[in-house]
Amino acid sequence: MSPVKQVCCRLYHSAGAGSRWCLLTTPSSVATLAMMWCRSEMLRRRAREEDDAVLIDMASLESGNGSSYGSTTHASEAGKQQVAPSRVGSSAKPRIVIPADFVLVWEEDLRNKESPNHDKTDTHEFWRDTFLESLRLAGLDVDQRDVQDEATAVHYVLLRAPWAVLCYYAEDLRLKLPLQELPNQASNWSATLLEWLGIPNIMLEHVPDTPPEYYSCQFRASKLQWFLGSDNQDTFFTSTKRHQILFEILAKTRYGHKKKGLFGIDQLLAEGVFSAAFPLHDGPLSAVPENSQVLGLTQRQVLLQHWARWGKWNKYQPLDHVRQYFGEKVALYFAWLGFYTGWLLPAAVVGTVVFLVGCFLVFSDIPTQELCHSSDGFDMCPLCSDCSFWLLSSACTLAQAGRLFDHGGTVFFSLFMALWAVLLLEYWKRKNATLAYRWDCSDYEDIEERPRPQFAAMAPMTALNPITGEDEPYFPEKRRVHRILAGSVVLMMMVAVVIMCLVSIILYRAIMAVIVSKSDNAFLSAWAPRIASLSGSVVNLVFIIILSKVYVVLAQVLTRWEMHRTQTEFEDAFTFKVFIFQFVNFYASPVYIAFFKGRFVGYPGNYHTLFGVRNEECAAGGCLIELAQELLVIMVGKQVINNVQEILIPKLKGCWQKLYSRRRKAGKGAHPAPWEADYDLLPCEGLFDEYLEMVLQFGFVTIFVAACPLAPLFALLNNWVEIRLDARKFVCEYRRPVAERAQDIGIWFHILAGLTHLAVISNAFLLAFSSDFLPRAYYRWTRAPDLRGFLNFTLARAPPAFATAHNRTCRYRAFRDDDGHYSQTYWTLLAIRLAFVIVFEHVVFSIGRLLDLLVPDIPESVEIKVKREYYLAKQALAENEVSIQALSPMLSQVL
Repeated sequence: MSPVKQVCCRLYHSAGAGSRWCLLTTPSSVATLAMMWCRSEMLRRRAREEDDAVLIDMASLESGNGSSYGSTTHASEAGKQQVAPSRVGSSAKPRIVIPADFVLVWEEDLRNKESPNHDKTDTHEFWRDTFLESLRLAGLDVDQRDVQDEATAVHYVLLRAPWAVLCYYAEDLRLKLPLQELPNQASNWSATLLEWLGIPNIMLEHVPDTPPEYYSCQFRASKLQWFLGSDNQDTFFTSTKRHQILFEILAKTRYGHKKKGLFGIDQLLAEGVFSAAFPLHDGPLSAVPENSQVLGLTQRQVLLQHWARWGKWNKYQPLDHVRQYFGEKVALYFAWLGFYTGWLLPAAVVGTVVFLVGCFLVFSDIPTQELCHSSDGFDMCPLCSDCSFWLLSSACTLAQAGRLFDHGGTVFFSLFMALWAVLLLEYWKRKNATLAYRWDCSDYEDIEERPRPQFAAMAPMTALNPITGEDEPYFPEKRRVHRILAGSVVLMMMVAVVIMCLVSIILYRAIMAVIVSKSDNAFLSAWAPRIASLSGSVVNLVFIIILSKVYVVLAQVLTRWEMHRTQTEFEDAFTFKVFIFQFVNFYASPVYIAFFKGRFVGYPGNYHTLFGVRNEECAAGGCLIELAQELLVIMVGKQVINNVQEILIPKLKGCWQKLYSRRRKAGKGAHPAPWEADYDLLPCEGLFDEYLEMVLQFGFVTIFVAACPLAPLFALLNNWVEIRLDARKFVCEYRRPVAERAQDIGIWFHILAGLTHLAVISNAFLLAFSSDFLPRAYYRWTRAPDLRGFLNFTLARAPPAFATAHNRTCRYRAFRDDDGHYSQTYWTLLAIRLAFVIVFEHVVFSIGRLLDLLVPDIPESVEIKVKREYYLAKQALAENEVSIQALSPMLSQVL
């Protein structure tokens, strides 16, 4: 080994960082190593001098009131307890003093030690011991605490990363740390507008301990003195950054051969070796009075008092506090949810006005009055082969209900919502850019994001990263493409299953309509199509929920098999798979009703069939009212089910967990240790389901808004509940998730943009082919401006052969002549409808493109701040080169 390598190894072994530090062996890094070693020696010497004075034995804390928790954020306020760094590879188990960074838990059944699964238990024990020993070798302080009764033993492993390990991984993970503090410049467009108008802002609330903003750059141990707070080891790394570092170590640590997948905490949790792995919450969840101004609240208590209360539904969310406690990914979700909910307010107001206009038009609309007062003037053809003739006047209620949604205001609202969706996404891009800069994640995906630990462990080779210039794990792109194609085949098969379910629902509606129409009850017989349609919607909702659960599990397996490099790429691939399936699953039935139902019916005497069953046709009120009903059943029904699940299921699970915990801890004391209290909470299930719920809702609000102007109102009411419900889950009911970084909301934004474009086309076809707007306009221009006689204009007469066979003539909705052929009016209207679609979408897309050009994606103020931060970072690194050159003579003497 060369002298330079020997010095490197000697310096880093003495710093307690483990043998892997010897990998840094280039001569140009010697100055950096020397600076780190000198600082580490000084800090280690100071820690030894303070050991006897500040270290508090854990047993004395457990016998106290149990109010101290494991967050590092308030370590200085809790007595500034510290842990002396343990020598790497030591077999002794250090007693971890608060704060602890991470907790591993496993349970042991003391009654069934001689069970048939004894071999499996031994294997798990071997894996567990190997894993924990590997963590010690990685430089972590590992301590075990046991709680047991006659039947069960619960083992808690407390993990803490010493200073040297934190510094090493902070540089390896390219974490950004503050260089210079700035005043917090968080702002909200509505607050700015209200202040400019001089209107009091009831949504504004002072939240204590607002995190400041910083100019920051990637951490380098050799430049430690340039970072703010570097003189205090306890608070230099925030709790979220410590958690990120610990989770990175846990995710990569091996307990067997990596090619067999024997690595990482995720695999150990899946195998049942550990029951849970989580960072500790910041302090106990003690209730704080609503109007109290208690000082010294923990971050968790601040969030509970100012965010996770139902009474705060009309207040701005403290997003900086959320980001500080839960990380950027969770904070960006709540930022998007709050932004989207705020924009729903004008959409809900306009939609409600359009609906109220429809309510007034119901009683003044001449075609509707003609239908209701027609008495026996229109004898309609049977709706099925075994059905009887019926009077059009019996469908008066349905026609009036259809008029609520089908009128001229719907065209205006469709245009409004198309532009609303475009502006929503444009201004979200600006909001996202501002938050990404303030939270130091503007270039996270391009430069900072590291390969996933699972990918790094399973990748068959390494390759040079063209951006960073470093060797990284690599998986051949050709093999990944083959796997993605194989996964796409599975996706297509699942989509085929959804289509089969849709066909079965169509047949169910047709058969149910026939059965109910034969009822002796006059009411049931008259409402047979509506009863069949409504019950079909409910059955469809049940199919949707069941198939969703199945495919999500399948998509997780496929995405892991595809070997995506980063966590962002992995989540984007998984999200895309699930969304494509869920899109077909949720929207197949509405699309069928909107664009296909009633289009291929045929005419009396020549009806078309599907598997021997006559094709469905729209009821007297038209297909638009059926589409509105389907949307309300699926959208509102799903929202109600989700909210009930999110309220009841966590409560029931929490009650069961607490009951089980009380039995286990009977007689152990009234105040459990922090890790015991957090273990009793529910595991955090991530944000995928939350995003999926909102994006599907966005689709219902935009794609089919022409059929249901009240959709934005229902979405707004749901989201007001959703924000506080999700906040309460994260603060009160879930274990603290590992803080994850994110630059934006990921592929969800591109999905939203795709839905926005699809909504324009969908609403254009809805207005053109499913609404009576164009036929009414055509009749008004060519026949009668007051629409008198319009009802007779839309009804065709049954062919003579059909009338002769039944000895009775009848009418049906179509533009056909007496022989059943399409009339000249049908072709004229078809040309008008196609022209309307082209004009509508071109006008909306052109206006949307113009708005895209007028609204910059990144605010000018953010661009200036980015340039300023780049300048400061460059200046700091340049000045440090002088310090390194000054150290070179000293280092030469050492060598």
